[in-house]
Amino acid sequence: MPDRSPLPGFPAGFRWGVSTAAYQIEGAVDADGRGASVWDTFSHTPGRTKDGATGDVACDHYHRWPEDVALMADLGIDTYRFSIAWPRVQPTGSGEANAAGLDFYDRLVDALLARGITPMPTLFHWDLPQALQDAGGWMSRETAYRFADYASLAAARLGDRVKSWITLNEPVVHMTYGYAFGVHAPGEALMFGALPVAHHQLLAHGLAVPVLRELGASEVLIANNCTPVRPASESAEDAAAATLYDAFHNRLFNDPLLLGTYPDLSSVGLPGDPEHIRPGDLEIISTRIDGLGINYYNPTVIRTADPAETGLPFDFAPIDDVPTTAFGWPVVPSGLTELLVGLKARYADALPPITITENGCSTADEPDATGLVHDSARIEYLDSHIRALHEAMAAGVHVRGYLTWSLLDNFEWAEGYDQRFGLVRTDYETLERTPKDSYGWFQAAVAAQKQV
Repeated sequence: MPDRSPLPGFPAGFRWGVSTAAYQIEGAVDADGRGASVWDTFSHTPGRTKDGATGDVACDHYHRWPEDVALMADLGIDTYRFSIAWPRVQPTGSGEANAAGLDFYDRLVDALLARGITPMPTLFHWDLPQALQDAGGWMSRETAYRFADYASLAAARLGDRVKSWITLNEPVVHMTYGYAFGVHAPGEALMFGALPVAHHQLLAHGLAVPVLRELGASEVLIANNCTPVRPASESAEDAAAATLYDAFHNRLFNDPLLLGTYPDLSSVGLPGDPEHIRPGDLEIISTRIDGLGINYYNPTVIRTADPAETGLPFDFAPIDDVPTTAFGWPVVPSGLTELLVGLKARYADALPPITITENGCSTADEPDATGLVHDSARIEYLDSHIRALHEAMAAGVHVRGYLTWSLLDNFEWAEGYDQRFGLVRTDYETLERTPKDSYGWFQAAVAAQKQV
């Protein structure tokens, strides 16, 4: 039976919030001087997204943001993680700021603060200006320097009120899906040739950290997607494949930040000193951060594979006998505890305080005859994962907050509008917002924590 006892108490000052991303909710892709992003191009290319869906309208948050801020205020959260659309601030990814684009975020920040909600913007959530992609995108080192310029423009406008910033969202996913496999924008299929994308994203992060601090930031994070990796069997071959996958998915993006080194990838024939890594880069990348954002969804089970057949030396194995989300992702709350305790064991004192910057699930929830949405599966998911988070904290992991994905049902990248992650249902025909049962559950849970 599901555990419906009250959640354990979290420390005073623990953050409770929700997360969103610009291209997934804003719409208004032609408004107020916004330039084109790689996702505009990708989603308008036939066959790239499910049912040809685009983010042209999405949830129309650009026009309906007052309603969404009111929903957050009623929810009782204290932190809102959103992303700033780079093409709104710099339509071509370089040059002067587009004042009208920044005006939108200026209004949003003021409205959040007026309702007691701390804004936590992410500077890059995959919507690279198309003009920068045309010049090489993240395969080009120059993009890292353009990112630092963009960070300066955003912080110069908002830094007097915004003190917590996230530089990048899930650089591993952007590299893997966008540049290695080509199933996300910009749609490149470079396989291991995409590794410069990892380095240039991390370099961009490192270059932006001091810029943000100089312009008022008191807390700078990066949001990494991390997964505990398990071998599919006890064989030495599966163990080696799991170790290699862990290096690509987790350590490739955490080791440089926290240890100033890259993991050894020589087992797949990759050089230890690639040409795209220049002297001094790792010192920039490992500039001290104030916290580490962790996006967690599920563990990963890995088995060995023949690169001649699959192109990769590892393959993904199913996790049996666990529930799955509407996306087909396994629901394993204990994996969050395993991940966080593992990070603490691996990095020890080098590990900064953690904020869970994304955790949530898609469910096949539909309104009943009265228009209500009874998403009990999402409630169980959130309840069990928050308890797993508390277990990690009890084991000594320093965690500052939990931000669920997501406030609204939204554009789910290549899956279009087929997957619903929101506490609030979006009717994509009318754009009406309807709080689901999970919204009420999270509202009550947050209120109870603030009374502890």
